[in-house]
Amino acid sequence: MRRSTVLLLLVAAGLAVPSPAQAAGNTLTVNVGTVVRPVTHVASGGLYAVNTGNNPPLNMMLPLKLNHLTQPPPGGQQLGNGATSPCCDGLQVAGKVTSAGAQQFFRMPDIYPNFPYRWVSWADWESKVRTMVQARLNATSTTNVDGWELWNEPDWTWNTAAAGPFLDGWTRTHRLIRTLDTVTPIVGPSHSVYNHQWMVDFLTHARNTNTLPDVIVWHELEDDKYLQVEAHVNDYRAIERSLGISPRPISINEYASPSQVDIPSVSVHYMAVFERHGIRSAERAYWYEAGTLNGLLHNNAPTSSYWPYRWYGDMAGNIVQTIPGSWLEGVASYDPTRRFVNVVLGGDSGNNTVRVNGLGALGSQVRVTLTRSGTTGRHTNQNAPIAVSSATYNVVNGSISVPVTNMHAWDAYQLLVTPASGAATWQQRYEAENATVVNANRFSAGSASNGGYVGQIDGSANMRNQSFVDFIVHVPAARSYTMAIGYANGTGATATHGLAYNGGGWSTISYPPTAGWGIFGSTVSTTVNLNAGYNVIRLAKGAPAFAGGSGYAELDYIHLS
Repeated sequence: MRRSTVLLLLVAAGLAVPSPAQAAGNTLTVNVGTVVRPVTHVASGGLYAVNTGNNPPLNMMLPLKLNHLTQPPPGGQQLGNGATSPCCDGLQVAGKVTSAGAQQFFRMPDIYPNFPYRWVSWADWESKVRTMVQARLNATSTTNVDGWELWNEPDWTWNTAAAGPFLDGWTRTHRLIRTLDTVTPIVGPSHSVYNHQWMVDFLTHARNTNTLPDVIVWHELEDDKYLQVEAHVNDYRAIERSLGISPRPISINEYASPSQVDIPSVSVHYMAVFERHGIRSAERAYWYEAGTLNGLLHNNAPTSSYWPYRWYGDMAGNIVQTIPGSWLEGVASYDPTRRFVNVVLGGDSGNNTVRVNGLGALGSQVRVTLTRSGTTGRHTNQNAPIAVSSATYNVVNGSISVPVTNMHAWDAYQLLVTPASGAATWQQRYEAENATVVNANRFSAGSASNGGYVGQIDGSANMRNQSFVDFIVHVPAARSYTMAIGYANGTGATATHGLAYNGGGWSTISYPPTAGWGIFGSTVSTTVNLNAGYNVIRLAKGAPAFAGGSGYAELDYIHLS
């Protein structure tokens, strides 16, 4: 979290500056037919990204498809980065977080006002833990809290002299929380850097004391750390295997250095490696102001860094393989229902090329639109991306090669490939595996639309384990839409979910029995009255103000017409 003394000195001296590539003539290769995983926008998140009130506005959050946030705990007193009053209490912002389709960790040591934290005593800490957990348990309408982060950057903020070894402190705190809350995941160890021996020591101790975290967390905060993400993930997975620990999801809940966090192309590098190497969620670091989506907004309007996240938020379907060319990096998706290929790239200078393979389904010609973000920094607005070119390309043996000339190494670019004629004007189908999935799981099936679906939508007991799927949809006009739902129901009897949208009341969706679990092709339909622009549609087994559905059903997609 935030500044170490070394980083502060470097930034103040103007020494911690990014070193963009100078080479040119590289090629980014996109293989549309090679699926990496479903689109879930893993890099779209931030630490203290959301404050109360209109900072940031919900209408600026929705297009980003925010995946995950870390916020201060209930009653948080942290005065970060020179603030004179606490901000961003996770319970106070929970409604906005949920409305935007995100989930959040509560960072427990931010109950202290100072950073580095000033330890008082074990009696004081345990009293604070009890108070925080009870406040969350009392918030019976608050969902989307999916982790207690027990400490932050213990490698340099834990007071061993006063509190004893961190590993013992982890065990003691973990056990206390589990006497109060047996449901909410526990996450950590949240080291400021990835370190092999620290991770070995931590996991060994946690395994031996039966206090393993449910989600593994560490930070990537120095310049160009995206270059090491693959090695860190591989090392971590090897440690898990060596200790006989089942694979844990990985969250990088702080990424990018102070000097690089506002460079659009650096964000693209992180997006690409997080998607490529299986990170579950990742969050832009909090180096400056809270409530600005970590510099994506200035005065609640976009900066240049907003645009690569907006393009990334527009991705649907599957993340597909990208092969970088030296410093030229990118992340790409393919939406087979619209036949759209969306590539977000950057990181190199001069004249480069994007080669896109596997375009046979788009026809013999495609339309290619190229846009760039600009490089304004965090205190200047870039209210729209900058058009670069638009042209029609012949598809030869399923491929095209698109020149991207006069690149600036700090700029991010979007290359959008669509059919040359008959391209969809709006997205009608939304895959369940692309949506916000709460207390349920994503699976694969050959009969499912786009190959994926959401199952185990089973929880209805309370706000901590209720199961639902939230679809963020964008429609061209305010009107009634027919919504078809692709599903499977292997119970042998009719099952039900609750349906609500845009914070409105609940209705019931009934799912007649189908051939079996994971076997798709059946649909049911209903009518929804949507606003022009963004809407959030929830299908729930259980959710606040909804008593709970009957039986069980798996979700494949929704289709609006």
